[in-house]
Amino acid sequence: MSRLKNALLALATALMASASPGSAGGSGDGHGADHDRARQALEAGEVLPLRAILERVERAYPGQIVEVELEREDGRWEYEIKLLRSGGALVKLRVDARDGSIIGVKGRKDHRQGERRGEAGGEQRGEQH
Repeated sequence: MSRLKNALLALATALMASASPGSAGGSGDGHGADHDRARQALEAGEVLPLRAILERVERAYPGQIVEVELEREDGRWEYEIKLLRSGGALVKLRVDARDGSIIGVKGRKDHRQGERRGEAGGEQRGEQH
């Protein structure tokens, strides 16, 4: 659970940094609007809270979460989560933000983790965990 707290703390720090007067709105980078849209999606029930997503991911893919992004892709919200598995394998997951299902997996295979064939080499679509 401490990994979850660390990931949430890192995300909160990033959000606070993006909301600072020097970076919000005035720089023209558009990130402030992205955060507003993401917050509105959460409030409208269009996405699950990050905490719920990370709990599901940690059960299916134990490891250290190193990056989390919430993006709008092809009309739907997706969490992109990068995590470091034991043994050093870096895995990138795409998670449907509405229901928490894993919709894509990319990464290097770590034979010691016993991952199923195909998870590491290419992206898996429609895989449910």
